[in-house]
Amino acid sequence: MRHLFACHLRWSDMDAFGHVNNVAFLRYLEEARIDFLFRLAQEAAPSGSAGAAGGSADAGHAAEVADMAADAAGAAGRGGAYDPAVPFSGGSVVARHEIDYLRPLVHRHRPVTIETWVTKIGAASATVAYDVRDEDAVYVRASTVIVPFDLERQAPRRLTPEERAFLERYLDDSATGRGRRPA
Repeated sequence: MRHLFACHLRWSDMDAFGHVNNVAFLRYLEEARIDFLFRLAQEAAPSGSAGAAGGSADAGHAAEVADMAADAAGAAGRGGAYDPAVPFSGGSVVARHEIDYLRPLVHRHRPVTIETWVTKIGAASATVAYDVRDEDAVYVRASTVIVPFDLERQAPRRLTPEERAFLERYLDDSATGRGRRPA
């Protein structure tokens, strides 16, 4: 299964060459990854869990992301925000990015789609893959190694069974290359 995220381009993402700057793609991938790991994973949590999200997928997305970021930032100081039944409620950190820029992307008013899936699940990490695309082309192929993080201890931790189960729903390590479809 793949997660699809509609990512709107910003005029400020353009560089002097008239296309989206390479650094902006890291922000796009971050937005898709946050939507995938935090919003979707928390919606998949048992309904009695403290972090289970409600509402429709598109309603108040920006507010949800801001709330989750505030919760994660506050959790380091007060503890208690981590709920093992809610995947990734304690947060995660990026250990590695790999990006292949395939063709230039110029600003337009319609969003691009960021397809997100999992290519590898380890004991204390997972690799998330992305295609930044529209109906005509793939602009970027990328992957990120994420590590679950204990905000209270300020240290990496192992994946919980709930996190592993969530990630396994999106596992696709087949196809070409590193689990990616041809462009």
